[in-house]
Amino acid sequence: MIWSLGLRLLHLLDPEDAHRLTIRALRLGLGPNVSTSPDPILASRHWGLDFPTPLGVAAGFDKNAEVPVQAARMGFSFVEIGSVTPQPQAGNPRPRLFRLPADGAVINRNGFNNEGLDVVARRLAALQDRRFILGANLGANKDSEDRINDYAAGMAALGPLADYIVVNVSSPNTPGLRDLQTNEALEALLDGVRQACAKPPPVLVKIAPDFDADGLAALAQTLMALAVDGVILGNTTIGLRETLKSPHRGETGGLSGQPLFDFSTRQLAAFHRHTEGKIPLIGVGGIDSAETAYAKIRNGAALIQLYTGLIYQGPGLIPAITEGLAQLLHRDGFNNISEAVGADVDY
Repeated sequence: MIWSLGLRLLHLLDPEDAHRLTIRALRLGLGPNVSTSPDPILASRHWGLDFPTPLGVAAGFDKNAEVPVQAARMGFSFVEIGSVTPQPQAGNPRPRLFRLPADGAVINRNGFNNEGLDVVARRLAALQDRRFILGANLGANKDSEDRINDYAAGMAALGPLADYIVVNVSSPNTPGLRDLQTNEALEALLDGVRQACAKPPPVLVKIAPDFDADGLAALAQTLMALAVDGVILGNTTIGLRETLKSPHRGETGGLSGQPLFDFSTRQLAAFHRHTEGKIPLIGVGGIDSAETAYAKIRNGAALIQLYTGLIYQGPGLIPAITEGLAQLLHRDGFNNISEAVGADVDY
């Protein structure tokens, strides 16, 4: 009841102001604290890390690593901070974040607004006795003359402090960034990132969903050849506007939320098929229930992330997904969630 009221009040505010207020409330310890142990059927192991559940919070929720501990207490199995760029960056002019409630969606053109590597590294270094899995999502400054060096700097600063690193080359809001998804660019980029840290943690690549069938197949083969540890599929989309109902449907930026679910899930299944399940995938896009989370897993996701669903349903969505997901796995006779990964993918 209290969270339902809080959501209604937050939705009276500008979306970005509401998000800042949410982060401040979490910093003050006003967020929920999930103390129950998840069903063991949800546990899996990837990259030498034990995930109690497959559910994490996507990058964008805690850009500056202000509340990773509080996010974990809400019930997330893993927390991904960022995107972080080497230099602080104001991002694009406001307004740049738009709710589309009739569509269960959000459009953003934030432009990697963040406080920079130095601030974020200090916050991560100050975490004591961390008991959750932490990912750090890296970006490049908009005015950078050497974007590969930007990502390498991010790895050098945050690699020793995180359990995994994400190379985000898929934001639609930094001009030219998606050009780094080509074969040659990815090879140079990943080589630079891996050499930037003496003992690099697992390196994941976050890709856009906006590929045609041939482009996605080619990218899958490239990432396999480059031996990436994992892939996040995917970021927001610049398409899918034609069926939107909300007044803000024409805003420039990346679309997230319910309208992205079917498309991103089909892309996920195709990528899983192209890689024969050999790369752990994190499925993102339109997850707002146990059923949509389960569909991502059955279509190839070893892990899942959400953010937009929180905006509309609040933190109660987290236990609703984990508890419901366990029930669905038991119903269908699986002994462990890993058995369900890719169960619906047509080879």
